This record gives sequence, C-alpha cells and structure tokens, in this order.
Amino acid sequence: VGDRSVKGLLVFGLNGQLARELRGLAPEAIFLGRQHADLSRPERCAKVIGTIAPSVIVNAAAYTAVDRAETERDLAWKINAEAPAEMARAAKALGIPFLHVSTDYVFDGSSLTAWSEDDPTRALGQYGASKLAGEQAIADTGGRWAVLRTSWVFSAHGSNFVKTMLRLGAEREILSIVADQSGGPTPARDIAQALLHMASRMLTAETTRGIYHFAGTPDVSWADFAREIFSHAGLTCEVRDIATADYPTPARRPLNSRLNCRKIERDFGISRPDWRVGLQDVLRQLKETA
Repeated sequence: VGDRSVKGLLVFGLNGQLARELRGLAPEAIFLGRQHADLSRPERCAKVIGTIAPSVIVNAAAYTAVDRAETERDLAWKINAEAPAEMARAAKALGIPFLHVSTDYVFDGSSLTAWSEDDPTRALGQYGASKLAGEQAIADTGGRWAVLRTSWVFSAHGSNFVKTMLRLGAEREILSIVADQSGGPTPARDIAQALLHMASRMLTAETTRGIYHFAGTPDVSWADFAREIFSHAGLTCEVRDIATADYPTPARRPLNSRLNCRKIERDFGISRPDWRVGLQDVLRQLKETA
C-alpha cells in the first residue's frame, strides 16, 4: 500500500511507535500528545475534536503496559475504553470517520487456527479487556468507524521486543525465550500506512465500517522471532526455547495470537507485510541513529 495524503487528519498520539511512524508519513496532520489531549481525562477528547473540527480521526494512543494494567485497571480503562468512546461519539456528531487501533489480546489464545474478526472474544487480562471494551463502545456509537486489530508491534522507536532483543543479545551468550506463543510481528510503519490508506478510502466510502485484522507474515514464535533478529543483526546469542509456564508474568498472554487478515485485503486491498523486510528497515534506522 502506498502512502496516501489525507486532508484534515487528526491523530491522537505523538511519541508512541505508531504515532512516530504516522508523523513521518503524514507530517501535515495534527498530532495531539498528552499535553494537548490527556486520555486519562476522556471528557476532554470530545472538546478538542470539536475545536479542531477535522475531516478524519485516527487514535494511535493507548495504555500498553500489559502487566501494569493488572494493578492500574482504572487508568487502563480510562485510556483504552472511555477515551476512544468519547472520540467515536464526537466523530459521529461531526459525521466523520474514526479509526482506532486494537490488539490480539482481545482473544484468549485458545484457537488452533488464526483468529477472524467475528470469532468470540475473551481477554485474559485487564489490558485486553480494556481494549475490547473500547472496541465495543466504538461500535455502539453507530458512526463511521473502523477498528484495526494488530499484534507484536515493533519499530526503531520506543520499547518493543526487537529493541529489547538487540540489547540483551549483545550482552549475553544465551537467552531463554518463550516458544509456545505464536503470532505475526508487525512493523509500526506498515500499520501507519494501512491506517492512512483506510482513512483515505473511508472519506469517500461512507458504508465502510467494522473490525479488521492486520499483522505481519509469516507467523512465528517469540523464540524464532528472536533468532531472526539475531541473524539479521549479526549477533551470536543462542536462543533456548522455553514454555510460557516457565516465564510467569502478572498478566497472562494468549498462546495463539495469529490473525486472519483476509477481510482487510478484500475490503481495502491491503496485504499482510513481510515483517522480515520491516525488521531490516528498523535495524538500518537504529544503525543510522546509533
């Protein structure tokens, strides 16, 4: 999908992985960081939307601390559920499209096949539950909306698995990595491109709405993802496979995070990106900024 110029675009988010990529692709858009729109105060979102009066909105901001959400439930729900609901209602009042990013964590990971958009949801923790509540609230507004569920996001910015592996892989000879969780790593830049393409289409196709899946290909385990990172980066760190049970965390993770992405290809012509190409791009960016 090529870059598309979207006039009148308002983006919630400024310095996160996805917002940073959107800023590079759509510098003419208005980006709102926490100082301009604090999502922990959801009622302010509608007010700022009314003041700016954009033609389309993308919410690229979220509470993403999966484990901390177990003890910061109220904050996670305000940012991930209540704030998007306010945005969606304000977008409906203006008659404009609203695009929101969600997660594979709305599923419990029990399926043996890739998850489709209409499969039953069952979040395992507060992060996933708060994101699911946001999805449902957006749908309930009945406006012109799209929710983009994605997985295993990485980029040259912020905190993510790729950057963590590069740091640890340079420090250690052996790393134990979970091998029984599978999913599609997704470059943030590809998510940004997909959102801009969808936003452009939704400005002209008023009937388009719903939930869409978008993730990188091929699907891998965290352990195999780490091996690929080390191989591309020229690191000799050995990866030792372990089970999820051997690496307990405050929040449970879905074992199967694979997403069926045929719907977004059918409706928007957006294909799954090869995350290995995105990985090479991220490594190049990190080398240039080192």
